[in-house]
Amino acid sequence: MDLMQVIDQIGREKGIEKGILIDAVGAAILSASRKSLPAAQAALDLRVDFDGKSGQFMLYAVRKVVEAPLNPKVEISLEEAQQISPGAHVGDEMKTPVPVPAQSFGRIAAQTAKQVIIQRVREAERDSVFQTFKEKEGELVHGVVQRVIKGNAILNIGKAEAILPMREQLPREEFRVGDRVRAYILDVKKTSKGSQIVVSRTHPGFLKRLFDLEVPEIYEGIVEVKVAAREAGERAKIAVVSKDSNVDPVGACVGYRGARVQAIVRELQGEKIDIVPWREDPATFVKAALAPADVQSVTADSETRTLRVLVADDQLSLAIGKRGQNARLAAKLVGWKVDIKSTSELQREAQATLTVLMGGEARPETTPSPDPEAALAAFIALPGVGEKLAGRLVASGYLSLAALAEATAEALQEIEGIGPKSAERILQVAREALVPATTVPAEPTDGPVVDAAPPAEPA
Repeated sequence: MDLMQVIDQIGREKGIEKGILIDAVGAAILSASRKSLPAAQAALDLRVDFDGKSGQFMLYAVRKVVEAPLNPKVEISLEEAQQISPGAHVGDEMKTPVPVPAQSFGRIAAQTAKQVIIQRVREAERDSVFQTFKEKEGELVHGVVQRVIKGNAILNIGKAEAILPMREQLPREEFRVGDRVRAYILDVKKTSKGSQIVVSRTHPGFLKRLFDLEVPEIYEGIVEVKVAAREAGERAKIAVVSKDSNVDPVGACVGYRGARVQAIVRELQGEKIDIVPWREDPATFVKAALAPADVQSVTADSETRTLRVLVADDQLSLAIGKRGQNARLAAKLVGWKVDIKSTSELQREAQATLTVLMGGEARPETTPSPDPEAALAAFIALPGVGEKLAGRLVASGYLSLAALAEATAEALQEIEGIGPKSAERILQVAREALVPATTVPAEPTDGPVVDAAPPAEPA
């Protein structure tokens, strides 16, 4: 077997480019030649070239063409260079072949050449592994547990090992040697000892990739997972959208009798998954994101990226969720702050405003100022008053329930869409809304303000 066949075979086995192996052999020949040649020749500027046609390596002594050479070992005069090559000019490099019979390599020279080749091949193999897995960041990988060190699982993933740290494992998850594991390639770094590959089973991207595997419509590009949010091992939410109006994105992800989503739930050790339709408008999107709670109204503040959500009293705990989990996941999904309040709380705030406006005692530092957005939400909560009518009332200068209750029917009739009967009905429900606050003490059900984490990794 000649040298080129050996290079081809090693390249296939190790996954190393042919050019890298040729450079490695050339470096080995150069190193061995310096140890085998006489001192006079070894001091020359030696280089190795590869002839692709013949498949041979040639050793050359290189000298630079100058007017007056000072060091004959690395320089040659213009006159002498033109005798060898008539077209030579100052600054050119002249190559002179240096014959080195293979049998002239001694034991030390041969050992040096071997070490050079092994080192170059090892470095090339490390680079190949790094590039391969660097390109796979954000993808799923299958591995077998090789060992477990202080809770961290070391996985064999083919040509390399990956580490699954405890922080990236699901709660109550335990691994044994030989277990087969699916994980998400989180990070790939190059170190002095090779590639360090970190994988995860808690990252939202892991959930998205599992849906890629289980749902053919996602794999084919018909349905897209726009964003995902997780509290690993407990609950997750994903937002999906369909590029085909005939395909229901939520139904496609759930599958027949829930078969598709249940397969993912089993992989995630029973983690609950909410699948909601994605909407471009944050106010509309948050209504779906807070499921299973029913949302009465949403007011968006684009400057502070805050969504003020109004829910019925019996829906407040459902909207917030256990330890605020539902609200946190919704905020992560939408990417905005979410401020959830109940109708009772909104009415108490309106009553406090009314007390101040009517001359009641209140500390200056606790006196609330009229809030158009709060007024809008309060008006929407009134029976028979929709979003459009509430917006017209706020636009006409009514910034609180108290202000609306003190209005006259004639004044309200000047607003578009309000007739005599509608005006009397609006005044009646506004005045009735202020009565419970003084006759029936309300339970304190303050809702939280949930800060959104950065939006989860797009698909």
